[in-house]
Parts: sequence; structure tokens; C-alpha cells
Amino acid sequence: MPEGFFVVSKNYLDLAIDELIAIAKMYDKFCKIKIISNIVIIQSKTNWEKIAERATFVKIAGQLLRKMSGLFLDEENFKILSRTNTYVCRTINLSSQNIDVTELEKTMGDIISKFTHAKVELEDPEITIYLIFTDKENFFGLSKKMKLQKRPLKIKNHPHELDWKLTRAMINLTGLKKGETICDPFCGSGTTLLEAESMGIHAIGIDFDEKMCEISRLNLDTNGYKSKILRSDFQELSKIGSQFDGIVTDLPYGRASKVSDKPEKILKKFFSIIPKRKKIAVMYKKELGEDLKLNGIKKYEIYRHKSLTRTILIR
Repeated sequence: MPEGFFVVSKNYLDLAIDELIAIAKMYDKFCKIKIISNIVIIQSKTNWEKIAERATFVKIAGQLLRKMSGLFLDEENFKILSRTNTYVCRTINLSSQNIDVTELEKTMGDIISKFTHAKVELEDPEITIYLIFTDKENFFGLSKKMKLQKRPLKIKNHPHELDWKLTRAMINLTGLKKGETICDPFCGSGTTLLEAESMGIHAIGIDFDEKMCEISRLNLDTNGYKSKILRSDFQELSKIGSQFDGIVTDLPYGRASKVSDKPEKILKKFFSIIPKRKKIAVMYKKELGEDLKLNGIKKYEIYRHKSLTRTILIR
């Protein structure tokens, strides 16, 4: 079975790794996963490109060709290169070794040139060959040129809106699939709705503030998205539980936020009315969760500044 490799950002490392695992398991629950440093190796019937397409924090991805026991590839892998016109060699050093990157890449390039007609292209190659070094194992990897995904446009923002990368990661951690429906009961300017729709997931947004509902609708309309927007408060969840499969939201935390209740009261009420058996990814102020002793499958701390750390809870 093919193996894909995924180098993830070391920012929010646990979150990045778990997001990737959730995506892989969503497509293939029997996939096998190995983690070495910040590289995740996934053996799956799902193509690595499909997994990388949904992931937020993947920096480099491709297919593993083989474990490295010397600077050579087997005949089958040279056949792949024989069908391409341009390539480049790149080194990923995740080990504690000092490696002469330039010399390694040159040597590998010389070998490839002897067995194929492909030419080196540094700027925009059809295929990139990776030499991957870790303190445990070394690998050859290959990556074909991927089409860059178009980001949803957002023409109106809010100063306290949820970061799109964290939003996307939270959606992925719920394991929701294309065609399912997500609900954000504090949708604000619509970040969750935009990210969900960009992944083929339907969305319902709720906000009691008419102005924020209008901003969400404007941002959705700009992208041709059809998410439903309800002007109501989060308690609407108990009425529409049959209409969605999961909840992803960022709970209000500032005393100046436009909510009638204190944040701790909102949080307590919110968790008391969540419909059963729904997938949940919620961000809230860390101290509030500690006071209420909230539990989940996973928790991640997101440091904002010295007086604010937020928690993402997955349940």
C-alpha cells in the first residue's frame, strides 16, 4: 500500500499532527501512521494529495519511494522520472546531523541525469525528489507539482474573528466529510462557514447581532456559497439539532463582546444544550474551561499573549 509523507509546521505541533491523522482516518480508518519528529508517514489507500489538500499545517508532502540505504533509486522509481521533463532534488533534514545539503542534492541530481532525460529545473519543476533525514530513519520521497488551492475571499472582517488556519484545523479535527453539515452558533463574520464550504461541507451560522449576520452573508455571497444564516442566539442549537452533524465555534470571551451574559455563563449554558452525539470543536478562554472542569477527547492550548491563552476542546 502506498505511503505518503507530510512535514508539518512546528507551530501548534500536536494540533498539526492530530489534524493530519483525523483527515487520514476520515478517508481510510484502517490507515497506518508513523510519526518521526514533525514528519507524519501515512500508509493508506487514499492518495497523499487528497490528504494534503484538506490539511492546514502541512509544509511539504509527497509519496515515499523507499527507505534510504544509499544514494540510489530502484528501476521502478526511475521509470517515474523517465516520464517527466523537469525535476529538482531537495533535502529535508529533521535530524541532529550536520548535512552538506548542496553536495547531496548535486550528487543525487547527477545520478538521476545518468538514467533519465529529465532536466534540472530549480524554479518550477514537474517533480521534486526529496532526501529526507531523521534521527531514526532516512527516506527518498517524491512530490508532483500540485495546483494551489484558491482561498475563500473575505471582503469584510472583524478584529476579533477566529484565525482561518485554526478554524480549518478545528473543522478537520471533527472528522466531518464532504456533504455533511457544520454549525457555528457564534458565526461572527463567517470564517467557519467559509472554511467549511471551501471543503465541500455545508454550514449553518447563528449570530444574535444583525450586523454580523449581514457581514457573514456578504462574505458568503462573494464566494457564491449558500450557507444558512440565522439571526438568533446560541440556544437555537437545541431547536435545529437534526439539521447539522457537528459544531465548530469560537466562544466570546471579552467583557466588551456584544453578549448579554458573562462569558463563563455562556460557556456553561452552551455545553448544557449541545445535542448529543454531535462532533464538537470549540475554542474558549483557558481559565473559563478550568473553572467549569470541561472534558473532551483532546485539548490544545493556543497562546495569544501573556494575559490570554485559549483552549481548543475536541469532543
